Amino acid sequence: MDNKVSASPRGSYRKFLEHLSGAGKAIGVLTSGGDAQGMNAAVRAVVRMGIYVGAKVYFIYEGYQGMVDGGSNIVEANWESVSSILQVGGTIIGSARCKAFRTREGRLKAACNLIHRGITNLCVIGGDGSLTGANIFRMEWSGLLEELAQDGKIDNEAVQKYAYLNVVGMVGSIDNDFCGTDMTIGTDSALHRIIEVIDAIMTTAQSHQRTFVLEVMGRHCGYLALVSALACGADWVFLPESPPEEGWEEQMCVKLSENRAQKKRLNIIIVAEGAIDTLNRPITSEKIKELVVTQLGYDTRVTILGHVQRGGTPSAFDRILASRMGVEAVLALLEATPETPACVVSLSGNHAVRLPLVECVQMTQEVQKAMDERRFKDAVQLRGRSFENNLNTYKRLAIKLPDDKIQKSNCNVAVINVGAPAAGMNAAVRSAVRVGIADGHKMFAVYDGFDGFAKGQIKEIRWGDVGGWTGQGGSILGTKRILPGKYLEEIATQIRTHNINAILIIGGFETCDRIKQSASGTKRRVFIIETMGGYCGYLANMGGLAAGADAAYIFEEPFDIRDLQSNVEHLTEKMKTTIQRGLVLRNESCSENYTTDFIYQLYSEEGRGVFDCRKNVLGHMQQGGAPSPFDRNFGTKISARAMQWITTKLKESPGKGKRFVSDDSICVLGISKRNVLFQPVAELKNETDFEHRIPKEQWWLKLRPLMKILAKYKTSYDVSDSGQLEPVRHRGGPEEPAAI
Repeated sequence: MDNKVSASPRGSYRKFLEHLSGAGKAIGVLTSGGDAQGMNAAVRAVVRMGIYVGAKVYFIYEGYQGMVDGGSNIVEANWESVSSILQVGGTIIGSARCKAFRTREGRLKAACNLIHRGITNLCVIGGDGSLTGANIFRMEWSGLLEELAQDGKIDNEAVQKYAYLNVVGMVGSIDNDFCGTDMTIGTDSALHRIIEVIDAIMTTAQSHQRTFVLEVMGRHCGYLALVSALACGADWVFLPESPPEEGWEEQMCVKLSENRAQKKRLNIIIVAEGAIDTLNRPITSEKIKELVVTQLGYDTRVTILGHVQRGGTPSAFDRILASRMGVEAVLALLEATPETPACVVSLSGNHAVRLPLVECVQMTQEVQKAMDERRFKDAVQLRGRSFENNLNTYKRLAIKLPDDKIQKSNCNVAVINVGAPAAGMNAAVRSAVRVGIADGHKMFAVYDGFDGFAKGQIKEIRWGDVGGWTGQGGSILGTKRILPGKYLEEIATQIRTHNINAILIIGGFETCDRIKQSASGTKRRVFIIETMGGYCGYLANMGGLAAGADAAYIFEEPFDIRDLQSNVEHLTEKMKTTIQRGLVLRNESCSENYTTDFIYQLYSEEGRGVFDCRKNVLGHMQQGGAPSPFDRNFGTKISARAMQWITTKLKESPGKGKRFVSDDSICVLGISKRNVLFQPVAELKNETDFEHRIPKEQWWLKLRPLMKILAKYKTSYDVSDSGQLEPVRHRGGPEEPAAI
């Protein structure tokens, strides 16, 4: 389904919202089932978007139990009720298992409590069980109201006025076990916890030559185990959907011993808590440990992560995902009619979409049915294309065939890093090298970018040479911003010398929470933060959305002194409330004249007596550190696809193994609308602003309105011909004081 905002009628976005006015409507928001990082961001978005469109929004504390109990468990929320919760893990409105709601009597009480507050719109954040319960409630709604009227608990007017219940779900589950969405709220944060533990374990494992068996959550879904194994280069992984073949015990021990023979000082085995064999018998972490100790005699330890995976602050991805889903959920409720089925807000590529709740739940249940019936290939396919691709990529990168079983291509492929270092580069190089070797190519590493290429800093790189690279930050190969122009002859000579048939280039055109927390105290303080990105405002914009910023200045959206004045007035009014913190982000090249120092001085002067200012230029710390699970996984998969493309092109070349150049033999690989896109460099000329080194169209600009709406700016938007929301410049301050 298409995103409903992009399908809205043309004209002012404000008028669109007025057309779908929430005036007179009441929305209840609840969290149910297991908690997940990012739930609070979703609650915040529902509350603020609901208030923005004129609806009343109610917290329903303790999930369905609070709905059944009523009373003080159902409370109207205001703007400041959700202030400073964006970065908080868990759920501030609580979650509880509720046996009573599973009975008609319990649902009757819940309906009565909602009717007394005029709530006929429910936003449910939880897993498939919670969403299924909400749909049953919706289907029974008219019958429940009639029974309440017969019992004299509500009058006939209420039956007519509140005749139908709208339900929209958002999936909050760290397991990513819900079909129909690429990611569920909390999954990315859980992966961060897992990878942090693995990175810490690997240092001690290397010191003592140990084998670690790491058990992660996933009773019915192996997503966390699979992606964390892919992200850390685990030696073996056990999943519910894809049990190991018979004889796996011997195969695993052989693999571990081979790695030790290659002087690898540690082994990592990851097991999902619901792992099974082909006969549906459990494979436990203790069983794996016992096998390794008995067969190999290795010092082996078991680490069971447990609920630490649910804890901690949500990642930036989960905050943005939950915020987008919360806004979309409110829009879905505004558009709902008596005939509209319950829907779930999902993520498809870069788009928030609405899917029929019943169909998604049924598909999710089909996965478990397939596993119970030992149809494991079907189970993997039902999990979705992303899960299947992850599994195939892991298998290809984890296990090397013997040399005599690899068909040689007689082609040499070079891998080079260029431009600024970026987290995930090393994971991409590892993936390229191993996929290339599996395809029969001889792989060469080029050190220090084009400068090193020209100087002949090239050597063959083998399977074992890239072991352990996924978690390393920066660029192990080295990288420089030097362009190849002045070295063309020297590089051509090196290509001939090493008989290189193809080159894979990894590169580009060549922490707000802690800051906010440091502002806590008695003083009202605004932070001005400068982010990197050149002329691309992605980091400032998405960082602002993830951190709840009051403003984010970017090159793609021109601003002037009147906009700055409006933002200062907004913060001044805000600081007169109970709110003590403000955050403003500035992309480093957003304006030649409105510099970070200028904005800092302006805010300092205009806010005198109300708040003081601090500024921080993040600089190259943004490029440092270990790569996130997303970067490791993305770098691994996209590089694997790149090598597959190179292999295909080499097979198509005139005279196998010879160098050739054609219009489509020099491509840039990217992701567009969930599809892998190999785009010839020649075609990029029409789509790229080469002066500023950015695309002419940026998909993330459509998210600009969300940050401003959730920060309570009095702004309107036009829907362009392409269906994107475009800001209409508004002069003046905000409608009312706002909170981060």
